[in-house]
Amino acid sequence: MQPTHIVPAARAVILDDDNRVLLIRRGDNKLWALPAGGMEPGESVTECMAREVWEETGLTVEAATPFAIYSEPRFTAPTRPEAQLLTVAYRVVKWGGQLRQTTDETDDARWFTIDQIRSLPDLMPMYLETIEDCLTRRSNTDFIVK
Repeated sequence: MQPTHIVPAARAVILDDDNRVLLIRRGDNKLWALPAGGMEPGESVTECMAREVWEETGLTVEAATPFAIYSEPRFTAPTRPEAQLLTVAYRVVKWGGQLRQTTDETDDARWFTIDQIRSLPDLMPMYLETIEDCLTRRSNTDFIVK
């Protein structure tokens, strides 16, 4: 299906001290994903990312750095293939609070190593690409545009 409209969005790669990545299992399609979602009127893309992290994990973002923009037509919303995403990806470098395993939007939340992530059969491919982009950047000044 060809996308018919564009949705601004944000996603977060949250790494712990052991370089594990936090993934959530979406309640709607039961796939593993990064905390992410579309912007709402009246918020910035950074506020969108922080809100989605809170809603899907219970964590409060205290510091995050954008590292990529994903806008190619192949990047579509998980449950709406007609919606092409224009997503800013952030690396969350500091957060607070207690991780919630389940929320109104998620069925699970867990920390994974990159090897575990690569072997997950039910991970959305665009999220693996984002995680690998985040982990393989040459420096903090590299900015990825796809």
